[in-house]
Amino acid sequence: MTGQPAPRLSASGAPAQHADALARLEYENAKLRKINAALIDRVERSTDLSHSAFSMFERAIALEQLVRDRTRELEEAMSELATVNAKLANAHANAEAAETRLRDAIESINEGFALFDAEDRLVLYNEAYVGFWPAVADLLGEHPTFEQIISQLAERRSPVSALTAPDRWASDRLARHAIATGGHVQALADGRWIQINELRTSEGGIVGIYTDITEAKAEDARARARDLAEQNLALQALLDNLVEGVCMFDAERKLTAWNGALQRLLGIAGDAGRELHHHDDLVRLCSTTLGMDGAEVLAWRTEDEVAVRNRLCQVGDRIWEVRTTATALGGMVVGLLDVTEPTTARQLLQNTAETLERRVTERTTELLSLNQRLASEVAERRAIEAQLLEAKTLAEGANRSKTSFLAAASHDLLQPLNAARLFIAALTERRLALPTRALVNQASTSLNSVEDLLETLFEISRLDAGAITPDLTDVNLTALLATLQTEFAPTARSAGLAFVVEPANVWVRSDARLLRRILQNLVSNAIRYTGHGEVRVKTDHPAPGQVRISVCDTGPGIPRDQQERIFEEFRRLDTSHRIPGKGLGLAIVRRATAMLQHPLELVSDAGQGACFMVTVPQGESRADTTPALSKPTRDRAIQGRRILVVDNETQIQLGMETLLSGWGCQVMAAGSGAAALARLGDEQPGVIPDVIIADFHLDNGETGDQAVHEIRTKLGRTVPAIIISADRSEELKARLSGQKLPLLGKPVKPAQLRALLQTMMH
Repeated sequence: MTGQPAPRLSASGAPAQHADALARLEYENAKLRKINAALIDRVERSTDLSHSAFSMFERAIALEQLVRDRTRELEEAMSELATVNAKLANAHANAEAAETRLRDAIESINEGFALFDAEDRLVLYNEAYVGFWPAVADLLGEHPTFEQIISQLAERRSPVSALTAPDRWASDRLARHAIATGGHVQALADGRWIQINELRTSEGGIVGIYTDITEAKAEDARARARDLAEQNLALQALLDNLVEGVCMFDAERKLTAWNGALQRLLGIAGDAGRELHHHDDLVRLCSTTLGMDGAEVLAWRTEDEVAVRNRLCQVGDRIWEVRTTATALGGMVVGLLDVTEPTTARQLLQNTAETLERRVTERTTELLSLNQRLASEVAERRAIEAQLLEAKTLAEGANRSKTSFLAAASHDLLQPLNAARLFIAALTERRLALPTRALVNQASTSLNSVEDLLETLFEISRLDAGAITPDLTDVNLTALLATLQTEFAPTARSAGLAFVVEPANVWVRSDARLLRRILQNLVSNAIRYTGHGEVRVKTDHPAPGQVRISVCDTGPGIPRDQQERIFEEFRRLDTSHRIPGKGLGLAIVRRATAMLQHPLELVSDAGQGACFMVTVPQGESRADTTPALSKPTRDRAIQGRRILVVDNETQIQLGMETLLSGWGCQVMAAGSGAAALARLGDEQPGVIPDVIIADFHLDNGETGDQAVHEIRTKLGRTVPAIIISADRSEELKARLSGQKLPLLGKPVKPAQLRALLQTMMH
């Protein structure tokens, strides 16, 4: 082990400042000795006979007194010098003991330790540090700079990243070292993983701690492998329990999965992978074993053909249902099912029904009595009423089930998206290499697309299920159109379009949120499909008490025979995918206008642009109570704040901790209210969080507002809290509003979360 150089010493062993004092004292002593010698010599050699003996006696007495004074001063100086030397020796011994203890302490820790001075030179390290970097062991004793160490490591390809791009690794490592504000993980070429934590000292140097996390990495990889194996077993068990024969091929048309039902249908014994290695083998077996035209029925599907294709093939007295689906990765899934018996049964039932209908018709014509006909009609009506009542009951139950399913599905689907959003947001705020930042930006864009698609699908489902109840109020159309102008003007400008919103000083009677969504979708579609020209929003009064809002564009127009189809889900006239979108905007517009009972009209034709018109009842003018937007507070409002995160998902906890720590917050995470209280009481007694962020759906039926109430009660104070949930029902909003708890929807938008935290802290 090499240590820091000892302090600079003088010739006598004292530190430099004490050596200067000693030199001054010695100089004064020498000067006094010279003066004393000169005076004595002068007295002894004096031959001036002109002075009397008394004068010489007086001079001798004066000189003797002077010599005594100087001798006394010299003795005092020598005594002071002896005292200083003793103190210096004691201080030097203490310094050597402290340095020895420091060296022993550093050497005793398992982690590698390295200390660089303000000039970035290595001044102290231990043997564990040498064990991490044996390639530069001969260089460390020369007190090299950090740049010299990194250059030699890159030259000898010690880290994995330096195997292919040593210069890039060296520059990235030097940049991270210059910041020295946290830790990162480094993979070594010999298979080890180390975690490096660097912090800057008060003197401008840098301290580095190097921890071997190879075993932790290996255990994490083993856990992921176990999870993947369990998922594969569960999937195979699911496939084997299907009556339908199922198999899946990859992009190279090689068999990747199958079930036992497929082997039984095709008469394959043993391992199906030997006889069904390729898609061509399935075509051959279906042709020879089942007798169908496999080349035509099982034609390969491309990834552009996203729809499921069902085919019924009758071969002799057997009827086969063949279902093929293209996968997103370029492969294909094939399903085979023998539907001979169900099809035959349906045909038999249909024949029986036709026979019964014929007999009823014959009997009816034979009935001559009016009373019998009336009785028959009454019975039929009662049966129809019972069927209608049953159908209504089933429909209401289906709607309730659909609403419950949507709530559960939205939570389960948005949970991993929420974790991914938090990790992506944390990555964007870190210092990354340009290629890595580009990948992070692309991942963020993809998450935005998935989030928008899920939001749209959930909104359509809620509209269909009747889960959205319109809140009809008087809406200031002037303010609503101004919001549209602000929102879409930059998009239109970037597309080279003129976006004109004509002023309209009028109030309408509608649901403000749904009406805004309708107009947003219409304006967004108009800008997206208009290549040049303008998009105009205007209003007029087609009848007294009515306001018609029109969104018109100079785009390619919509042919008359296609104007009904554009309101269907996933229906787009432009199939080239040149224009982004999923084909859901107009489907939402039609459902929302139907729910609000706002007539929707379309005037367009090919090459003549399009004009969508929504007619809304006129409302009563009133004072606008829209709250003014508060100015955002500075980021330092949340610096150093203690945030308690309560979420039952480990990935969400980790994502929140990564994101909030990047904002300078102190984060504590727990899976429930009880776990949060235990951590506050045991690990950090007396610590009160500044804000609580809780997921609404926790384990064992616990909800986020219950956890917040439990924590507040235990702490004895009302700690500010935020609830996060994928549930967008009005019931939940009303419940949390009554408790004055703000609600953020999943996936959480980091900018929205930061703004809310800043507002609460402010």
